Amino acid sequence: MSLKLISFSKKSHIANIVLNKPLINQKIAQELVEACQTIHEDDDIYVVTLTGSGGIFCRGSEGDIAEAYHPATAFAAVEQPVIAAINGDALGLGLEIALSCDIRLAADKAHFSLPQVAAGLIPTDGGTQRLPRIIGRGKALELLLTGVTITAVEALEIGLVSRVVPAGSLAGEVAKLGESIAAKGPIALRYLKEAILKGMDMTLEQGLKLEADLYFLLHTTSDRTEGIKSFLEKRTPKYKGK
Repeated sequence: MSLKLISFSKKSHIANIVLNKPLINQKIAQELVEACQTIHEDDDIYVVTLTGSGGIFCRGSEGDIAEAYHPATAFAAVEQPVIAAINGDALGLGLEIALSCDIRLAADKAHFSLPQVAAGLIPTDGGTQRLPRIIGRGKALELLLTGVTITAVEALEIGLVSRVVPAGSLAGEVAKLGESIAAKGPIALRYLKEAILKGMDMTLEQGLKLEADLYFLLHTTSDRTEGIKSFLEKRTPKYKGK
């Protein structure tokens, strides 16, 4: 994987991706898709974090990228939990990428918008589908139909982000959250994510069956045995993702 426009690093089972340029283009989109593929192939990665450099998270429109590359779709397909550290404005495709992440923490100076309608367009990388699932249909329609820009505080109030922190504290908060999640069993983490995301599009009965099936599968893993053993021995578990 040859990356020039984004940074990719891995430490203690956490993959960290940084957008080195705020305005997304075809090359950046391609590198993001490639990074997601690398994560998919690496069982040693338990958690993923995504952030921008400088004072902007990411902005751009689908017109800036080729139809072959859909970075938000690529992040949505990542099996591991993905945390978006929204260090600044997330606009257009940038917000669509943030929406595809599982947990969103924002700096207090961040702004959010899906303004495509002002140019006679609509989002095409999941914005019309993920936004209402996260904040509800009515509020999503208001934001999408007006293209209005909202603040981090407003984003928190409607559930678009789960936490707003001072800009200088964001990296540390995300690091602590990532470390906390990465300390858990990696298979259980993936199954939890699968149960929640797939279950939302199922009936309650179907979702409960999926939950039960995944719980049963966990009993066949060595991580499950290690979890019980470490609890009885009162020590930190050493999961291997097997």
